[in-house]
Amino acid sequence: MTEITENAYAKLNLSLDVTGRRPDGYHDMVMVMQTVSLCDRVTVRRTGGSGVSARCSWRFIPSDERNLAVRAAQRYLEAAGEQGQGLSLLLEKDIPVGAGMAGGSSDAAAVLRGLNTLYGGRLSKEALLELAAAVGSDVAFCLAGGTALARGRGELLTPLPPLPDCCFAICKPSFSISTPELFRKLDSVQLRRHPDTVGILKALEAGRLDELCHRLYNVFEDVDDRRLRVVGEIKGRLLDFGALGALMTGTGSAVFGVFRDREAARAACGDLEKEYGFCRLAAPVGPLM
Repeated sequence: MTEITENAYAKLNLSLDVTGRRPDGYHDMVMVMQTVSLCDRVTVRRTGGSGVSARCSWRFIPSDERNLAVRAAQRYLEAAGEQGQGLSLLLEKDIPVGAGMAGGSSDAAAVLRGLNTLYGGRLSKEALLELAAAVGSDVAFCLAGGTALARGRGELLTPLPPLPDCCFAICKPSFSISTPELFRKLDSVQLRRHPDTVGILKALEAGRLDELCHRLYNVFEDVDDRRLRVVGEIKGRLLDFGALGALMTGTGSAVFGVFRDREAARAACGDLEKEYGFCRLAAPVGPLM
């Protein structure tokens, strides 16, 4: 086998808490994260040359080492003792950029999964997860997939019971939000509250979707940023259509609603798409490894 295509699934934050600043400049996080069916497609092909090249369906996406997928491929080849191997990557994007849905991290994770298949499982699951964490904070979760508690920078993962049956309406307004900018703003405010992470874990254990949705919370929504008013408007519209709960994912700007009724979610997407452009239905996805 010289070529493989992998789905690169997006993630949503069912909760996001920031518990402190670390000496290395990162922040300590506690998050409940969920893989969803909205995805990019990543094709990895072994070539006769050397080095890693990339092409992307969106031309403004960098194709050099600024792209996490390229970095992940280089790291894998080094770890597998295949530094001289040539690779080409094709990234077919559907996950919006600047949405808080880990599009770049999911592409990198798909590259790692694909390469490990091409090389016959050369690296163990543990080695792959360690490699993923070195590439980027969300890459380990995107590699493992499913429902998980993520701590540290996001690389310390504890698998959780799957979500009860539900679907998501995901809406991204036209603007994106800079992650470093939002972290700087967060550092300058006193957080009003923190997510009830223990309550979310209990609701997952009991299979209680209502109780989980009542506890959806993201501390970045406390930041004073005029763009977050639009986030609030989208959340309100999703709730009006029957979402059990709605939340901004990551540092935004995408917002999702959790629905039991797929038709209600579809109606919400149809309505929001007229005003905000990007809106997709998605379903929970289980573990990927």
